[in-house]
Amino acid sequence: MSLLKSQRGHTPPSPNAVAWAILALAIGGFGIGTTEFAMMGLLPNVAEGVGVSVPTAGHVISAYALGVVVGAPLLVAIGAKMARKTLALGLMGLFTVGNLLSVFAHDYTTLLVTRFIAGLPHGAFFGVAAVLAASLVAPSKRGRAISMVMMGLSIANVLGVPLATYVGQQFGWRWLFVLVAIIGVITMVCITAFIPTQGVQPGASLRKELGALRRGQVWLTLLVGVVGFGGFFAVYTYVANTMTDVAGFDSGFLPVIVGLYGVGMVVGNYIGGRLADWSVMGSIYAVMAFIAAMLVLYAASVHIQWMALLMIFVIGASGAMLIPSLQTRLLDVSPGAPTLASSLNHSALNMANALGAFVGGLVITWGWGYTAPALVGAVLAVLGLGIALLSGLLDKAGKN
Repeated sequence: MSLLKSQRGHTPPSPNAVAWAILALAIGGFGIGTTEFAMMGLLPNVAEGVGVSVPTAGHVISAYALGVVVGAPLLVAIGAKMARKTLALGLMGLFTVGNLLSVFAHDYTTLLVTRFIAGLPHGAFFGVAAVLAASLVAPSKRGRAISMVMMGLSIANVLGVPLATYVGQQFGWRWLFVLVAIIGVITMVCITAFIPTQGVQPGASLRKELGALRRGQVWLTLLVGVVGFGGFFAVYTYVANTMTDVAGFDSGFLPVIVGLYGVGMVVGNYIGGRLADWSVMGSIYAVMAFIAAMLVLYAASVHIQWMALLMIFVIGASGAMLIPSLQTRLLDVSPGAPTLASSLNHSALNMANALGAFVGGLVITWGWGYTAPALVGAVLAVLGLGIALLSGLLDKAGKN
């Protein structure tokens, strides 16, 4: 039930009902996060299974990311006239099918195709989930509601990814996709049971959704995500090498380090929701500046082991803090067409992943060392802050 209907005389959903509805959406995020990030740990197993080299198998991850970028606008456009609950069910159904198809992909080319299919609903699901969650609560609590949906993605890094990696290593990498497909089915059951039925939004159409793309503020917000979040991924991509070659940790300790990063994301996501409810733009400014400062501190102190552990937690937290504010900002700057704009946030974050990995790899290739990606990431965060400040100035000038 949306707030709009509540204002027309319908009983608003109880806090308990809202909690169950948000949990249903968060479970979907947990499944998406598990299948996206567990592939990195199972890449050698996948490469051996389909008879290709590890670098070639890495293209399977790229195929998924490409599916995310393409699928967000495409599937939201196709589902523009659907009720949002129905759209969420359809997207999770496609996600489940894509992962089941990956179970039976017995050659490299087929696996590329099935991972692309599985990636298609990723961004669109998070987009419609954010809109659904925001519609269930008062405007002053939107940030917290969105952050709770995104919490599923953060918790996946702490629980889902290690579990799926272990199962994949012990029983075969295809079991990753079996587990994720099961999570997809559970999500569909929970959405059916707990998400209130809503009608099609009045005046909903493909043309109306695409109208969001005519708004400069939508593009500026997406650009903040692409550029500003790139620093987060510049560090995450090369965390294993940095922790072993610079900090001096044994490679057997890496699961603990990655888990600590994931715990930071959970904490940061929680804090980010509160910050978004305090001030959407204020929190974007503050978090972008904080990310830049922490990346510089990380580069300067990562050779000290206890500082390395502290900073890996802080960087995980700082990156996750930004997501609820960006998601809420996109809802604010796309009135009448929030689903497409909200979905594109995850396309932007996947582009940030590619940007961060690229520039981080570039400076390492130039011989600058494994701390250099963090410094480049700090520059990207400052550029992201500059874009956010420009967006805020245009707001004050009344330009959209």
